[in-house]
Amino acid sequence: MKLNNDMAAVVTGGASGLGAAVVEALAEAGVEVTIFDMNAEAGTAKAKAVGGHFQQIDVSDPAAVAEGFAAVEARGKALRVVQNCAGIGPAAKTVSRGEPHDPALFAKVIGVNLIGSFNCSSYGAALMAKADPVNDDGARGVIISTASVAAYEGQIGQVAYAASKGGVVGMTLPMARDLSQLGIRVCTIAPGLFLTPLLQGLPQDVQDSLGQQVPFPSRLGQPAEYAALSKHIAENDMLNGEVIRLDGAIRMAPR
Repeated sequence: MKLNNDMAAVVTGGASGLGAAVVEALAEAGVEVTIFDMNAEAGTAKAKAVGGHFQQIDVSDPAAVAEGFAAVEARGKALRVVQNCAGIGPAAKTVSRGEPHDPALFAKVIGVNLIGSFNCSSYGAALMAKADPVNDDGARGVIISTASVAAYEGQIGQVAYAASKGGVVGMTLPMARDLSQLGIRVCTIAPGLFLTPLLQGLPQDVQDSLGQQVPFPSRLGQPAEYAALSKHIAENDMLNGEVIRLDGAIRMAPR
């Protein structure tokens, strides 16, 4: 599916980090990008910079997601790409100082990372299904979600985060199978240690130490490298139902 200026895309969490890099890559390919994010200031600025659109959307709220995709549809271009990057990752142990994990915090992480990805994938796929195919294969679009290596090697304090990302991994193949007759592909990227705003806030020596844990290249990943893989998935029609680790061969230790 060759990306072009007749296409629309939605990138959740596109105001910063990995999502912002995807926004830039898609816009460079001519795609009209809409950012769904809670950060109105950063999201508006990023959308303006790429000639796209911003909508303040809580992805865990299905009514808000439905409204967001209705606005995308009203702008007229066929939706071809949904990239799920919105996510949160608070740290908390199953039991800490004798107290159980806050169930509301656990539910919030699941709500944003897993249910939010599902909401945007489902509503996005329903809109994609209305469009004409773009090639002889019958391709209508692609959904790309963001998991994490924590889905496989969750660290101490990541029980909620790892569970949410494991859910994203688990729904990738059945969703791809569900949508196959509609010509909609589904893939997931599981990044390792990337230079996102969270890590950028750490001292340089801490960043360097984290990067040295990666076998090769021994550094933190760049958001542009994530975006390059996302763009390749969008354009390679044989990539479907797959979770791709993008991690420099790291396997996370318990802490």
